[in-house]
Amino acid sequence: MIRVAGLKMLVDEDKSKLRQALLKKLGISGQELLDYKICRRSVDARKAGKIYFVYTIDVKLANEDLVLKKLRNNRDISVAPRLAYEYVKTGQNKLAYRPVIAGTGPAGLFAGLILGRMGYRPLLLERGGDVDSRVTAVKRFWETGELDPECNVQFGEGGAGTFSDGKLTTLIRDSRCRKVLEILVDAGAPEEIVYSAKPHIGTDKLRAVVKNLREQIVELGGEVRFSAKVTDLAVEKGKISGIVINGNEALDADVLVLALGHSARDTFEMLLARGVELTPKAFSIGVRIEHPQELINKAQYKEFAGHKNLAAADYKLAYHAANGRSAYTFCMCPGGVVVAAASEEDCVVTNGMSEYARNAENANSAFLVGVNPGDFPGDHPLAGVEFQRKWEREAFILGGGDYRAPAQLVGDFLADKPSIGLGTVKPSYKKGVRLSELKGCLPDYVVETLREAIPALDKKMRGFARPDAVLTGVETRSSSPVRIIRDENFETRIKGLYPAGEGAGYAGGIVSTAVDGIKVAEAIAQKYAPFS
Repeated sequence: MIRVAGLKMLVDEDKSKLRQALLKKLGISGQELLDYKICRRSVDARKAGKIYFVYTIDVKLANEDLVLKKLRNNRDISVAPRLAYEYVKTGQNKLAYRPVIAGTGPAGLFAGLILGRMGYRPLLLERGGDVDSRVTAVKRFWETGELDPECNVQFGEGGAGTFSDGKLTTLIRDSRCRKVLEILVDAGAPEEIVYSAKPHIGTDKLRAVVKNLREQIVELGGEVRFSAKVTDLAVEKGKISGIVINGNEALDADVLVLALGHSARDTFEMLLARGVELTPKAFSIGVRIEHPQELINKAQYKEFAGHKNLAAADYKLAYHAANGRSAYTFCMCPGGVVVAAASEEDCVVTNGMSEYARNAENANSAFLVGVNPGDFPGDHPLAGVEFQRKWEREAFILGGGDYRAPAQLVGDFLADKPSIGLGTVKPSYKKGVRLSELKGCLPDYVVETLREAIPALDKKMRGFARPDAVLTGVETRSSSPVRIIRDENFETRIKGLYPAGEGAGYAGGIVSTAVDGIKVAEAIAQKYAPFS
């Protein structure tokens, strides 16, 4: 097949004209075009008065060699790369027990699915509940403040991403990324995620996708257990020999995948006590910033804001401050809401969430500043965890001690004064906010960096510094505060123990986390024969 890049169509043009544009670009007749499929579609709004969809398309032609020769000097025309995923050759070592996977976020689910397809019949253990019971627990927390520490936005089937925008953008370049997207589509995700430049599923559709992935694992001979937390390890001669579930159930095991997620603080403590090597790592801390979605649409699309062919606009901004730190937006949720994401009592944590339609009144984004181990209290492996807890507890107090979140208007934040009333932007945080001064739940250098960044970013996107835009604190779970050390074979120094995904410190976001889960599954398969 031939890959054709840079194919532009105006936003008003009917998609049915895409075929004609493709024929024109290749200089061929309709009879020569046997088949085509869209590989990528992005929006180009850089030119005033015009917005384009830009396509990359793979085509099958009757005379591909001739066309490639004729257009050899055209940089938009090339041979399409092979994208098919190839399963690894399995090893010869015998497994005494089926592989166990702790966690059913993207790393755990995709490790389980790949192992299941290769005949390993994995057992997946999830400390939280299934999607349906989890939705009930989360809704109860958001409405009443009754937190279930084992089943919440962080813990449960699908991981933290289940209550998010379901964004699938990633910075990694790995052929497995496409396999992840294809598996998600097969499980019910929208087909356009395979080719969209900024794919997303939405929390509403993602919940059904997660259940379908679980059902596939079970159909392949695997098993998924909920309310089953790994609370201890048994180690013999430097190798894992078993695990303890919920403090009272012993289970023999010779392979354990640690797909824990970034908030499994008690499990990190247990691993450290059992001799697993952990090290603190950098992450980010800050707030959620909330604007009217209409403002973002106008800032990005100008006169085309609200066009029927354009989705809710997003943004990605960054600024390097005079103090040497950087502020940036992250996990931007068009047409979304700010949600309560605590997993421990007496802590306030925020995150963002959108449904597939992205049709809520406000847009929100994490607005963060990077922190590193030098900022943490001491050099303990879990010092980053304690750093997170400190500011989450301060936010809980500042919010009134009932899981409301502290909030402040952008204009008041810049003027260093408490907010006493809202403007036209209504905060979406369901439990409610308490207006205050966010400097009470953020490090001074984070406040300094954010204050310097806001007016600078307003020059990049007008309206970012809107005085009545709402800042809601605090966001601390941008990524894992620890890394579980593993070798080139993906194992810890305790053999048979395989850290995977975001919680282990090797990924960030749904796709890269799923890819890391696949890599770990491949490492296990290359060492061991399928379980029987």
